[in-house]
Amino acid sequence: MTHTIRVTATVPLGAPPEWAVLERRLFDVLDEAWRAFAHRYCEPDGRLRYRGPVADRDGGDDFYEAFFNWPVLYQLGGADDLLDACKHHWTGVTAQLTELGLAVDEFERGYDWFHLGESMLLFYGICAADPADQGFRARARRFADLYLPGSPAGNYDPATHTIRAPHNGAAGPRYGLQKEWASYGADLAVMRPYGLPLSDLDSINTWEDLADPDHARRMGQAMNARLGRGDTAVNLAATSLAVNAWLYDHDDRHRDWALDYLTAWQHRAQAHGGFLPDNVGPSGKVGEDHGGRWYGGLYGWTWPHGLYSVGNAAVIAAVNSVLLTGATDLLPLGRAPLDTVLGHGIEGTVTGTEMSTSDRWLAELGEDADRPTLLVPNRYDDGGWFDYQPPQIALPLWLWHASLADEDLDRLRRLREVSGYDWRTVRAFRNKEEGGHEAPWLAYLSGDNPGYPAAILRTALGQAARRIALIDADTTDPAELHIHHWQRLNPVLTEALLQLATGTPQVLYNGGLLPTRLAYYDLERGRPGLPPDVAALVDTVTADRVRVELVHTGLSGVRTLVVQAGGFGEHRIDRALVDAAAPGYPGDPRSYTAPDPATSTVDLPVGGPRLEVELPPGHRVRLDLRLTPRAYPPAHQTGPTATRQ
Repeated sequence: MTHTIRVTATVPLGAPPEWAVLERRLFDVLDEAWRAFAHRYCEPDGRLRYRGPVADRDGGDDFYEAFFNWPVLYQLGGADDLLDACKHHWTGVTAQLTELGLAVDEFERGYDWFHLGESMLLFYGICAADPADQGFRARARRFADLYLPGSPAGNYDPATHTIRAPHNGAAGPRYGLQKEWASYGADLAVMRPYGLPLSDLDSINTWEDLADPDHARRMGQAMNARLGRGDTAVNLAATSLAVNAWLYDHDDRHRDWALDYLTAWQHRAQAHGGFLPDNVGPSGKVGEDHGGRWYGGLYGWTWPHGLYSVGNAAVIAAVNSVLLTGATDLLPLGRAPLDTVLGHGIEGTVTGTEMSTSDRWLAELGEDADRPTLLVPNRYDDGGWFDYQPPQIALPLWLWHASLADEDLDRLRRLREVSGYDWRTVRAFRNKEEGGHEAPWLAYLSGDNPGYPAAILRTALGQAARRIALIDADTTDPAELHIHHWQRLNPVLTEALLQLATGTPQVLYNGGLLPTRLAYYDLERGRPGLPPDVAALVDTVTADRVRVELVHTGLSGVRTLVVQAGGFGEHRIDRALVDAAAPGYPGDPRSYTAPDPATSTVDLPVGGPRLEVELPPGHRVRLDLRLTPRAYPPAHQTGPTATRQ
């Protein structure tokens, strides 16, 4: 493709729609909000104001998580100086963690990928927002190289196709667990909801048994020996590191390692009837350190989170496989865990069922927490499936987003049919992942929740206002801060903007990349995102179609932007059906009303991943894009003028 099609909006806007006004207001509020957060909680060099202790291994992720979605806001159209702020804080926090002993050569010394994945979201976002930054490109390659066969770090064993330890990173496999768990006793109250890490130790049958110091010591020793070595399913999130590097220049080394590792886990799942086990011993055998059990590994099916950790890693890996290959052959890796737990579902209420993360569901379901609904088991041990909770809609949603396959869409439809609550309801809550509104968004895309755009934007504005109020009222001394404090007050919200402007779910929080359905470039400013005054609303997403409306809410200045199919330029726009208006607006000034010009649809051939749109002030355009999915190898996009042959 050597020429980009340009579309000029000709339909008068008239009174701007509510969603467009609210969307632009949200951009303005968020740009004020991140500045307020940085002023209150950050030092001049970008690090967080903190003088408290850190654990032996835990905590590095919590520092990065305070900024996890800031680069996404920039990519959507946030302030011009936000990208530099993201890099500034990443650099400052990295230096801070190096001083605290948690980072080596700018990367995590060694921790589990449930947490490492969380810490990497800020980095992945910066890479996607500015691929031309050679410093971050070099870091992306260097970090991914830590897991390649032959790396001096030694994280990967090519003979067994395993990552050698659950804790891994710049210092290589870090055997064992954090020293704070050397004695794992009943005084660890925060872990009590998750139960016993290992259930096969003599005389330790209940949480209360850990009150005995000898039992606590034996539990800690067994955890260190059995949970602290070998591979574990959450390490699948490490493939995002390789894919992120591969997106720069398609280096076969990074692709080959990721596919080798993904395929090894797929073979293990196939040997277990298609279902993903959670642990592999040092010799490459599933269950080696757990009496032959396929369950029991660190952050596995038994402890502490089950589906929340294993399912996230499996879906992240499945999405990565589609990016790498353009095919869906490895998607069963993510599908099978979901289908298995759905097959063991029961009906029950959140308020009447004991579950490990009830606070999450009480917020997400509100008054419907008392209504009978589908509950699926999140965990498995010698007694079978347990810890029943509502399904996490984000997991099957991301499978559909990646595959666009009927079977993944059908799974979502079945989930809605058996849910005991109304998917159209929008509740004013915000969890750590900044997700949870997938159900009402899907109802909107299905055509029966038309008020969703305005409702979710009002919710986002309210949540941002609350975070700002909390920041203003916060008098906590930095020496007394809890390392989760910043996450709870991060005022940047991107879920609503991702859904509405790009047709994309909120990122999978434990290390997912973000292949958006649509992306935008501001040609006037020469940067990613929607131009000032421009709002976007995606109302249709199918396997070969995306429909988006673009609105210029301002009264002056023509806005020119690029609309791209796929955040990594991976989809081809074959045709664009564009609404156009006949001349006549604004009409005769002697008339008390504006004319209502006739509109028609123009069918334009495109034949590439992007088109340009010119938006005069007070005009709108609806683009019905007909696509060929995954027509091009995905890549970090270096600018709005990049082309594909």
